[in-house]
Amino acid sequence: MYSMTGYGRGDVKVDGREIVVELKSVNHRFLDINVRMSRSLLFIEDELRKVIGQQLSRGHIEVSVSYTNTRADSRVVAIDLPLLAQYQKAFDQLEKLGIENKLDAELVTRLSDVLTVTQNDDDREEILRIMALATKDACEQMKVMRAVEGQHLCEDMLAKLANLESLSAQVKERTGNTCGEYAAKLHQRISDILGEVPVDEQRLAQEIAVYADRVSIDEELVRLTAHIMNMREYMRSPEPVGRKLDFLIQELNREVNTIGSKSVDAAVAALVVDAKSEIEKLREQIQNIE
Repeated sequence: MYSMTGYGRGDVKVDGREIVVELKSVNHRFLDINVRMSRSLLFIEDELRKVIGQQLSRGHIEVSVSYTNTRADSRVVAIDLPLLAQYQKAFDQLEKLGIENKLDAELVTRLSDVLTVTQNDDDREEILRIMALATKDACEQMKVMRAVEGQHLCEDMLAKLANLESLSAQVKERTGNTCGEYAAKLHQRISDILGEVPVDEQRLAQEIAVYADRVSIDEELVRLTAHIMNMREYMRSPEPVGRKLDFLIQELNREVNTIGSKSVDAAVAALVVDAKSEIEKLREQIQNIE
């Protein structure tokens, strides 16, 4: 089980080219990728998103990409010969006016716009290749961190499921005597009203049966137990299970709400409140699970 919170960094250097990819993630309902990089690297964005999508399934991912090219052929120095010729004419005119002409290489390098340095066309295929390597490394680091955090979440959730299971058992034990207590109270109340008149036991039995059917929570308790078992099973899976757990927590909440609505016992009502508290804590944790 993986958390959606994590960080990863991939740094790949090949033949004078270096790409650094950094990933930071927080919880999100879907996979939401936000990329920050220079305009010169925009051609890698689609492939970058594809690589991340193959490695991660959920979370808001902040991606930062930097690229450095230190190869000898990475830059080109160009001479604007027509402009240099115009400078030469200007210097010749100055010489005619008696001003010494000292146009040499050192001066040329200081003349505006005569020499320009530009980036040479880079090997896009090679950049894409090392970008993919750096991104995969960053994703692997992130998954390791997510796994560690996921293990902590799993341990905490298992403890809360055990608490919920204990509360369910207490509810079951408490409601086991509900009908008997109701029957005794009803019999006593009718006897007090009728006095010496015999109680119609058959009619009393029918009334108790109707009451028992109305307050029965056996099905809810069975489904509650099944949902807890399924949650434990999913939590052992190496696959992303956040959406499945989110569905199951809704089902747990529905069963507990139904138990609460059927309850006529103050002790059971208190147990239901405790159970809903545990479910809410579980819901908060599940929002962080991939």
